[in-house]
Amino acid sequence: MDIFEKLNTNLGPLGKHSDLSEGYFMFPKLEGEIAPRMKFKGEEVLTWSLNNYLGLANHPEIRKADAEAAKRWGAAYPMGARMMSGNTDMHEQLENELAAFVGKEKAYLLNYGYQGIMSVIDSLVDRKDVIVYDSECHASIIDGLRMHMGKRFVYPHNDMESFEKQLIRAEKLTNETGGGILVITEGVFGMTGNMGDLKGIVKYKEKYQFRLVVDDAHGFGTMGPTGAGAGEAQGVQDQVDLYFSTFAKSMAGIGAFVAGDTKVVHYLKYNMRSQIFAKALPMIFVEGALKRLEMIRENPKHKERLWEVVNALQNGLKEKGFSIGTTTTPVTPVVLNGTVGEAATLSKDLRENYNIFCSVVIYPVVPKGMIILRLIPTAAHTLEDVSETIIAFEAIKDKLTSGYYKTTELATSFGE
Repeated sequence: MDIFEKLNTNLGPLGKHSDLSEGYFMFPKLEGEIAPRMKFKGEEVLTWSLNNYLGLANHPEIRKADAEAAKRWGAAYPMGARMMSGNTDMHEQLENELAAFVGKEKAYLLNYGYQGIMSVIDSLVDRKDVIVYDSECHASIIDGLRMHMGKRFVYPHNDMESFEKQLIRAEKLTNETGGGILVITEGVFGMTGNMGDLKGIVKYKEKYQFRLVVDDAHGFGTMGPTGAGAGEAQGVQDQVDLYFSTFAKSMAGIGAFVAGDTKVVHYLKYNMRSQIFAKALPMIFVEGALKRLEMIRENPKHKERLWEVVNALQNGLKEKGFSIGTTTTPVTPVVLNGTVGEAATLSKDLRENYNIFCSVVIYPVVPKGMIILRLIPTAAHTLEDVSETIIAFEAIKDKLTSGYYKTTELATSFGE
């Protein structure tokens, strides 16, 4: 068979809806300044789909810092990979400040979050080692696991009883292979909004030998007294062996970093192929990240404002009878029952009749019959935005419950 012909006849669980979805439900275009209210299809919508937690993306000080950096450096500097010709004092300064902020000895700057965590995993383990990981880990972690040529054992999300069983299996196997055990979880799970049970995991360090990697993309800047993340929030940051986060969320930028003991970070620096063979992060992003980190450190009002909006939104939804799952973080999933077709119809209704734009999560990301409307509150939202959204959600919930969305032409077009 021609491999391209195979692709054309099987577009996958999401791609099969592309004729109906592309440009509207998938690959939509939000236009205008990054803000709670943007334009979609020419109409203003209240958007809850941007991971701009602290509202820094369009903050005047950030815009000024970005513009000055672009003027000073352009988009190309430094040229080449850092190992060869692309290293600068400013890259190292950012690494030192990030390490200090998250309470680690050393940090290493990475170009992207998705690419970064994959490469961290690939660099740390060989075929003799065993990885134990949470079942709800992000796709970037799963893709990193696929590169691992050794064994990997999964435990149901935050299930510590199962976690120990997987540790026992891993320990037995590594006793035979001479390898080690790497545990991987997330600080904040981006779909459900609950935190990884870091406190529960580190208790097992007394009984088993393993190292813990935490991907805290959604926790950095939002969780803990200073914003240093889920480990700080749970009081176990010192027991997280490698702390990883991206700049794409609270930092509202491009890049990522990994932090830990000096010797381990030094090893990664010389063995992460995604960094050794890639151009260094351009200076406009490095200098911009320094400014963003400064604002996170020195302006706690942004995190305080975020949590004011989070609490108003989550408490308001619960008071109106909505299920928001087990979230303990800004990520706010509104859990409903319905088909893919109903999800598409209610999403269109929200956007066109209530001017609410949020992410709609369907199968295969969640089980069949479930719909999640995922809201990402930010420090830039207002309490009026919250009230408007809850009123709209009440209306679409009533329509969904009554079966109204099942009868629409769009719902039947999806065939599910």
